[in-house]
Amino acid sequence: MPVMQTSDLTARQYWAETKSNPSRAKFGFGEKAAIINIDLQRAYTDIEAYPTAYQTDPRQIEYINELSALARARNMPVIWTYVAYMDSADDAGVWGTRTNTPHSLQNIKVGDPRAELDPRLAVDRKRDAIINKRMASVFHETLIPSLLVWHKVDTVILTGGSTSGCVRASAVASLSHGYRTVVPEECVADKHEIPHFANLCDIMLKYADVEPFAAVRQWLEAHPGCAPVREARGCPF
Repeated sequence: MPVMQTSDLTARQYWAETKSNPSRAKFGFGEKAAIINIDLQRAYTDIEAYPTAYQTDPRQIEYINELSALARARNMPVIWTYVAYMDSADDAGVWGTRTNTPHSLQNIKVGDPRAELDPRLAVDRKRDAIINKRMASVFHETLIPSLLVWHKVDTVILTGGSTSGCVRASAVASLSHGYRTVVPEECVADKHEIPHFANLCDIMLKYADVEPFAAVRQWLEAHPGCAPVREARGCPF
């Protein structure tokens, strides 16, 4: 009877072994991508101000800005999400019942500084979509599925955090919705290296392509660009 494999590898070592496997098939990029930057809000990025914040690659935000600018220049949608809840936290549901400290998830209220996107982010507030999500996956009861259909994308590029939480949940949902899914390794972060690297392994082995930032940038740079969506559809306005 088969038994579960065991290993003395650390999560970091397991990730290094996993991504060096040349036989792992990739989903690949399609014709048009959307970049979804997940929960890059001060609660999770401002390590000087909030104990809930974390940093994995110190250049994460710089890289995300670069990929977002490249996508925008090619008429690909750029989407930013953040979590924030109503005063009662009823919209956090069961997720908001495990703890109740000043730093707990459900206590990030709409208008709270912790819900603000990191000021280092280069957000185009006239063109980009900024979406308040309540649950882990960016697809759960948000406008994102409709936006992706409207923009006729076939590829979703996920950045942000946390790797083991909202990024993973979004990668599973993205694949489940039929999208080729790409996670730039240096563009996602987590609170601790064990869940970070362990979940990168799971994401790569099952749900998405985990690619170096440089490979994603290269694909975007080489892309000829897409017609503006309204022009492409013959929309008169």
